[in-house]
Amino acid sequence: MKINLRQIEVFRAIMLARSISGAAKVLNVSQPAVSRLVAYTEQRLGIQLFERIKGRIYPTPEANRLFMEVDSLYQYVTRVNEVAEDLIHQRTAYLRVACSANLSQSLMPRAISAFARAHPDVQVVLRTMSPGALLQALLERQFEIGVAHMPIGHPNLRVHPLCETGWSVAIPRSHPLARRRKIQVQDLEGQKLIGYASDIPFAQSLRDVAERAGSLLRFSIEVQQAHVAWALAEEQTGIALVDTLTASRLAHPDVVVKPLATDVRVNVDAFHLLYEPLGRPAKDFLKTLKTLTP
Repeated sequence: MKINLRQIEVFRAIMLARSISGAAKVLNVSQPAVSRLVAYTEQRLGIQLFERIKGRIYPTPEANRLFMEVDSLYQYVTRVNEVAEDLIHQRTAYLRVACSANLSQSLMPRAISAFARAHPDVQVVLRTMSPGALLQALLERQFEIGVAHMPIGHPNLRVHPLCETGWSVAIPRSHPLARRRKIQVQDLEGQKLIGYASDIPFAQSLRDVAERAGSLLRFSIEVQQAHVAWALAEEQTGIALVDTLTASRLAHPDVVVKPLATDVRVNVDAFHLLYEPLGRPAKDFLKTLKTLTP
């Protein structure tokens, strides 16, 4: 490296004080020591940083350009030190959580609300994404915790089972099936159904539902999120298959929710890296999730 952090510190002090003596006072060192370091820095960089005119120093255009970058770096280092102090004194903490879009409509608002009440000083960052993207984000350490229905695990992730949910059917109130107490899988054959794209784990779960019932479900419309399927049912577009956990948080006067007769369950789990310890906020958030799920 042509310039190190000490040289940067001295250079910045001179630029702010506009004198060698002022910089020496700020840094609590002798003036000759500052002068020697400036001369050495100029030699290492191969550029002149200051001009000496009648006993005073003036920064060159090169010095002014360099100062813009140095000051940005200094502000960043200052922020790092502030974060370190916050961690030492536990003044500020962060929690980064990712979840599937369906859970952002049901479980996660309740969990984050309860957590925020108990930990008002913790800044929470919540992002919704597809299970595949969530898995990659966890492995890349973008988040401490992920919450999703993700049937395919990963050897580097630890899994915390949270709950199971079944399937419900969101039916336009004017539809004949809306009068049934419970919907059989066979009742849905030939109906205009709203389901999920093949890359969504819910789609595999619905295939299991159909296979166990010896039936065939064909979807006229495929979406990626349960609340979008529900919104389409609100518009009388068709019958939406929605996990029961999400359905319990949605309501509309023109939509009737009926249970789907199946023993196929959807697992909801929390995930985090297996070989890295969780911080206190993440541990407490896991506890919160477990208290809210049976």
